[in-house]
Amino acid sequence: MAAASPAPNPFDRLSRLLPDVEIAVLAPVIEEIEQLKRERNAVLLAHNYMTPDIFHGVADFTGDSLALARLAADADAEVIVMAGVHFMAETAKIINSDKTVLIPDRAAGCSLAEAITADDVRLLRERYPGVPVVTYVNTSAEVKAESDVCCTSSNAVQVVASLGVERVIFLPDRYLGQWVAAQTDVDVILWQGSCIVHERFSGAELRDYRGHHPGIQIIAHPECPPDVLAEADYVGSTAGMISWVHRERPGKVVMITECSMSDNLAAEAPDTEFVRPCNLCPHMKRITLVGIRDALLHKRYEVTIAPDVAARARAALERMLAVRV
Repeated sequence: MAAASPAPNPFDRLSRLLPDVEIAVLAPVIEEIEQLKRERNAVLLAHNYMTPDIFHGVADFTGDSLALARLAADADAEVIVMAGVHFMAETAKIINSDKTVLIPDRAAGCSLAEAITADDVRLLRERYPGVPVVTYVNTSAEVKAESDVCCTSSNAVQVVASLGVERVIFLPDRYLGQWVAAQTDVDVILWQGSCIVHERFSGAELRDYRGHHPGIQIIAHPECPPDVLAEADYVGSTAGMISWVHRERPGKVVMITECSMSDNLAAEAPDTEFVRPCNLCPHMKRITLVGIRDALLHKRYEVTIAPDVAARARAALERMLAVRV
């Protein structure tokens, strides 16, 4: 799981990434957001796929969705604003039931979360009675509530192995599920969901990078297709990829994931040249500085979850957290 970390002075980081004229345009909105956070007793959580103006400019904490939600539980704040997609805001609400959770754009969805419903999970349980359901956090609260245990991309292998069974249902990402199956001796029943960002990469594209950039290191997210993972030098979650760059300090690297990851990490690894394949997530990019400002200003859009759904989803998340990684 990604380790979330407090953000430094925003303009120090932004000065390494954006021209002064752009920072000057952004500065009034950033200052307004900071003022509103103080007035509302709010904390802003930003996922790794946010653009640099959000990630380095206004975020109080950055990381993956579950790490951010857990950290928010300890934050002295009444309001959580999730700079991420809807399932992430739901996860924050599940773990922080007593706090107000806002998302700047209700339409910030996820192809994986939209790929499966709670009814689908119930039908799978009927088809495969007694087989435990392992569900990726990139799902709705209703789907989590129908699951035995959740997982992230960083702990999926350990979660599946911890069950001590010969067979599991893995939802909804077929590529992450295939990767888990390759790392274990467990028979993995897959659902045919996929991430619209990661599924667009190909092994041929990676070979092309090697041809044009001798010595380049390729690191890829396990939501990518198998031919991509076979060409990569390292496969790991967003947190794993960040840690790998800090540890290995490659001269030149390409990160096969959402392209804002490279933009944000470049500020932390100035000695590494990042070749940027730009597959943007259209849902993540619905979150903007102005949208964050308006969410705080108008106290919109609040995320609510039915108490019984939240309780069952929380149980699946807590079972995941009990697994040692």
